[in-house]
Amino acid sequence: MNTSYLHTSLLDPKHAVIDEICAAGESWVKQVKQGQTFRIVDLEGNQAVDTLFYNAHNAQERYSATDTISRQNKVYLSTGSKLYSNLGHVMLSVIADTCGQHDTLGGACSAESNTVRYGLEKLPMHSCRDNFLHALAHDPLCQQLGMSKRDLPSNINFFMNVPVTEAGGLEFADGVSAPGKYVEMRAEMDVVVLISNCPQLNNPCNAYNPTPIQLLIWD
Repeated sequence: MNTSYLHTSLLDPKHAVIDEICAAGESWVKQVKQGQTFRIVDLEGNQAVDTLFYNAHNAQERYSATDTISRQNKVYLSTGSKLYSNLGHVMLSVIADTCGQHDTLGGACSAESNTVRYGLEKLPMHSCRDNFLHALAHDPLCQQLGMSKRDLPSNINFFMNVPVTEAGGLEFADGVSAPGKYVEMRAEMDVVVLISNCPQLNNPCNAYNPTPIQLLIWD
């Protein structure tokens, strides 16, 4: 982790227009308007927050891991990073970060990946993909945009530590976050945020103990 990216915010939670808690293992959907600031707080530390962003007026435009990585030549996000869409537009800019490193490569856990990685008995376990699919099917914002499982690209894993090995593989390692750490973004267009507050119990991304997160939005 490069500590030069650590940057605190002057925004006061008391002035936020949205201040909500997403319970451990649950999903959360909200619109963030252009110019608003959006903060994710890791309340208890080492919680992985799987996150997707969509153009609030056209869900066919969404966060692109490929564009975000290639345009900045970095696989980790922190202060100064831009989140690009699949159409090459900047969706959000990271303007504050007290964690220092966020994963773009690890993807979301699913019933299938849990089974392959950890054993057949893990098939019924709740997963981030389950959270995403439930939100797409039932949340009014997602329904309004006509979204379905086809609209699930690769996601960001805020606060998650996924080192890239010398051989080019990925490791799911102990987190680098701590209680109260946060990442803050300015919306450069109207976006819909889709979060799965990861329920993973099989690797250290959540310290084997999923915990709540706090979501705040300022005008």
